[in-house]
Amino acid sequence: MRAILWCNGENPNLNMISKLLEGATLFGVDGGADKAIAAGFEVTEVLGDLDSVNIADWKDRSNILADDSSSDLAKSFGLLLDRGFTEVDVVGIDGGSPDHILGTWATLTEAPVGLSIQLHHSGGITKRLHPDDGTLDFIIPNGDEFSVFALESCQQVSITGARWNLDSEALNFSTKGLHNQSIGEKISITTDGILAIIFQS
Repeated sequence: MRAILWCNGENPNLNMISKLLEGATLFGVDGGADKAIAAGFEVTEVLGDLDSVNIADWKDRSNILADDSSSDLAKSFGLLLDRGFTEVDVVGIDGGSPDHILGTWATLTEAPVGLSIQLHHSGGITKRLHPDDGTLDFIIPNGDEFSVFALESCQQVSITGARWNLDSEALNFSTKGLHNQSIGEKISITTDGILAIIFQS
């Protein structure tokens, strides 16, 4: 099953949302629920500590996730996995303060194993690659760029089929994987740590 989590940042491209909604269930993450409703979309449920919405407006369509040790987005990932969802697209994450922006990326290290996660930005898509996911294979047009960031210390990262490849090399949170390019072939990535792979739109 696939879910969409609408966060409380800048509104995403509405045409993109309409496409993502095919076969998916839309949830709001705290104030993101009100933004989704205002944009004309039906929200199944609002999730989070609910400090940015009027709980009375949501009645039986709210789930309070009160644990203060992680963000509303991180807690929502865990809840969705418990409910049997395996794919999650996250929207409404652009804008806001630097700590919220970095915090969104940090949720990729906290999200449980078993979820395929994509963050949708105004300028592209970030896909989480967890070691338990196995090999990520993809093909993008020749010359298109992608970047690979280690969100935790990795000892063995391999990239094949790209302009700049890695062969079981160590990778930490750095700019080493910035602006790689497709050469029109299948690209394969494996890792022993959590990676964020960014595709430019």
